Amino acid sequence: MPKKNIYTHEIELRKIKIINSSKESFVAKLEELSYRGYEVEQISDGRKIVITKPGGKFVFGKIKREDFMVFVFNPIDNTLWLISHKDILNDLITKGNINPNETIKIINALEEVFNGAEPDNVTSKGEIINPIGENPEILLKAYKWIWGQEDINYPTGKGRQMSMDGILELKTRLMNM
Repeated sequence: MPKKNIYTHEIELRKIKIINSSKESFVAKLEELSYRGYEVEQISDGRKIVITKPGGKFVFGKIKREDFMVFVFNPIDNTLWLISHKDILNDLITKGNINPNETIKIINALEEVFNGAEPDNVTSKGEIINPIGENPEILLKAYKWIWGQEDINYPTGKGRQMSMDGILELKTRLMNM
């Protein structure tokens, strides 16, 4: 019988050695292991966009080897925020309730990133004012990588488009206010 769940892919390894011990002691040592990932974007406030690979997505009972997870990392307190479509949309809704016009500008910037523009090139065109909530730079840079993740998991473009459709619906509502 052929082996299942065999993957061919390069992997960067760091050698560790943990001596087996009691359950509690062994678990404590395992929990001390650092997360491994890639720093992919620097944010002006000192935070970073990082990805970890693999991300753990399963398709038809097999792990999707190219999947990754997108986090906002704060080196000040070593927190990793697993930012999501819902987080970003809720932040945009909150921004829109405070200042619809500035939120539309942020959504326009997201559209540019959606279509392949580099977030730093979009933000360098002019100042994007943040009415409230999360720094728009985070939204642009996180979504660059979230959309890349969606393109890997859903090559037809449906994942990327589904998230953008919700953002565009919000834009339409804001334009009609």
